[in-house]
This record gives sequence, C-alpha cells and structure tokens, in this order.
Amino acid sequence: MKNIYLLLGSFLLITACSTDLDQFPPNRASAGSLTNFTEVLNAAYYYQHASVTPMAVMGDFRSDNAVMEEEPYPAFDRYNSDLLDGTLNNQFFRPIYAALYKSILSSNNVITNSEDEDDIAQAKFLRALSYFKLVQMFGDVPVNLSPEPSTTDTSILVRRPTVDIYNDVIIPDLQDAIATLDNTGLTFGSGRASLLAAQGLLGKVHMHMGNFNLAQPFLGDVVNGASGAGVMLQGNYADIFGGLNDLNPEIIFATQISGSIPDEYPDSEFWEWSFGLDTKSLDPLDPSLIAAFDASEADGETDLRRVVTIDETTMASPKFPQEGGADHDFIEMRLADIILLYAEALNENSSTPAAITQLNKIRNRAGLLNTNATTQAQVRMAIANERRLELAFEGHRWFDLVRTGTATTVLGFTDTNYYLAPIPISEITSSFGVITQNPGY
Repeated sequence: MKNIYLLLGSFLLITACSTDLDQFPPNRASAGSLTNFTEVLNAAYYYQHASVTPMAVMGDFRSDNAVMEEEPYPAFDRYNSDLLDGTLNNQFFRPIYAALYKSILSSNNVITNSEDEDDIAQAKFLRALSYFKLVQMFGDVPVNLSPEPSTTDTSILVRRPTVDIYNDVIIPDLQDAIATLDNTGLTFGSGRASLLAAQGLLGKVHMHMGNFNLAQPFLGDVVNGASGAGVMLQGNYADIFGGLNDLNPEIIFATQISGSIPDEYPDSEFWEWSFGLDTKSLDPLDPSLIAAFDASEADGETDLRRVVTIDETTMASPKFPQEGGADHDFIEMRLADIILLYAEALNENSSTPAAITQLNKIRNRAGLLNTNATTQAQVRMAIANERRLELAFEGHRWFDLVRTGTATTVLGFTDTNYYLAPIPISEITSSFGVITQNPGY
C-alpha cells in the first residue's frame, strides 16, 4: 500500500505572501510552539509533487525525445525568448519555483528546530534536492536557510551564484545527510530519503559540476552498496514502471504520488504528457528518439526497452501505463541511472575498461551485446546514447545535454543563455525587481 507523505501539518506551513521566499504567515503557529516536526517533514516531501511534471517536461520536451504541437508550447524547441510566454510561465515555471521553495521552507523548519537527527538528515536531503532542481532549471537563485525569513530584509531575494549554492548549501547538506542516514528509507513502501539516495544525489551534483574525480567515489558507493541495501536492477525493464511497480527494488528515491491526494500542480501530469493525453502534444514522440532506437538495433539485436518506451503507431510513450496513472510515483533516482553516471565518471577519470564493465550491465539487461566502444571518446558517446535510451521520458535528457555541454550541437542552436529557463515573472514583479531575469529573456 502506498505510503504517501500527507500534508498532515498544513496549518503550520507557509503558503502565500509577496514571493515564494517570503512566506511566513501572520497568525499561524510558530516553530517555537512545536515539539514534533514529523508533519513538517512530511510537508517537505509533499511539496516535491508540484516540481516533478515541470522537470519531466523540461527534461524530455525541451530535448530531442519529445515535441510540442500547439502554440505556445513549441517554444520548448525554439531556444529563444519565446519560453518567457505567460502561459508557459504559469503552467511550468511558476509551479516548480513555488513548490520547491515551500519544500525548502518546511525543511528549514525541521533543520533549525527539530531534535530528531534522522528527521534533520532527511530534511537536509530534501533541501539539497530542492536547490539542485532550482539551479538545474533556473541557474542562480535566491537562498533562504531560515524557517522564518525576514519580511523586510530584501537581501535574501538577491540571486546567489550557482557555484556558491552548490558549495555552500547543496554539498554540505548532502554530506550531513550521508553522515546520519542509513538505508532503512529503502524499505519497500517507505519512500524516505536514505544513505544511498544521499550518496547518489551528491554524486549527481558533482557530475553536474564537472567534478568527475569527486563524483566517482559517491557513485561507486551506491553501485557497490546497492545489493546490501536490497537495491538491484530489475530483470525485466518493464517492471520498473507503472503504479503497480512503485518503489520496486531498482528505485533509490522517488517522489510518491497518489491520485487521492490533492496535487499543487494544476495541469496534466508527467505520465499524461508522455502518453499523448494532453492536447498540447497528442503525438509527443520525436522521430529522433525512434532513430536512436533504430541505431541501437543496427546489428540485428532487439532492444527490449523499445516496446516499453516508444509506440510508433500512437507516436507516444507507453512507459507509464495509464491504468492507475494518477498513482505513478516520479522516479527521481534509480540504480541504472547511477550505474551509467558511475561509468561516465570512470571513463572521464581514464578508467575506461572499468567504465565499459558498468555500461555493459545496462546494455545486457536491455538484451544488447557488450559495447563495441573501446576508446575514451567512443565510450563517452556510448554512455550518452545509453542514458538517452535507458532514461527516456524520465526527465533526464535535456539536463544531460546541458551538463555535458552538448545541447547546442545536438539540438542545433547557438545561444547558451537558453540552457536556463526564465525566472517566473511573478517573482520579479513581487520583489520589485530585486529578483532579476535570466539573460536572453
């Protein structure tokens, strides 16, 4: 039975003021009146819900995996200022920005006031995850580490450099989480942050920073410690996805979702977009992804992921079955993702034979023979191709292209300003310009 983290303590949470950083409401219970912060921690988990569809849409529809059909949505594929459109702002960028700062504020409350070390460690993981998503999407963003930010001091609204957010917030939070968490959070049905999740996320962070030597040991800890924690590759690729397979043994961390729990995100969810159920994109499958699967089968092999991932009749993805669709968890991190990142780190650190061993784990599970790649450059390309096929429609492709600096080449544009999404218009307006817009918008 799904153990969704309900918003049990909603009366304690921060909901609305001038900006999403300035949210401590008057006439509400203050942190000083609380003794148990479990409900506040539950809320920090809950607020991740509204971030997942914008991340998933950005990850696949801005890349060469999926396409939009109805204006203004094809702006995702134009890589110009059209992405600033008010409809897109309200449907994608405002919801993720607001939700993540709510999760951060709830996490701050737990971190500052709770005496439960495990709850604090989980809150630090969630705060790190929230800021990681924000910098992936928007780049420089404001930082608030207080449960009760000042309503008069506008300095907290000034955007902080991405590298500082990584070094001063995300990395220290994950280091603290690693020092405290164990792997009880991986118990089937729990869905809580775990040691493996914190190690994996820190490895991902270093990969996005280009620190391959720092990423490798954390990713290796996950790969080598997975079986002892009950985490393993599913034998059947299809068994990873769908509501009936939520929190299966391959999942390291997922944002749990239930159709019976109201979601702050007001529009079509990620599984509806990929399946072609939203009129903005009834045929979302990009022919480029079909060609990528064709290439994977060029030697007469059958890629077992193909039938799970793409349907050339409907030109959509059946990856998330619509039976029980509203109960699909969003997979934030699974073992195959970490294995491929580990392979990438090994390869970039000149351990190419070891990288090939990791890469072949994923290829073999997909029914493919070992890679023919041998040189560092060939293996780099093979890993990138494998990540695309393995993780299609899971919100990774665009962010992989950006972090590897290949988005402009692969997608055919020149202005790297469009690696980032526009800051929500409402945040700039309500801060009276203290929060500034990204260049190019």
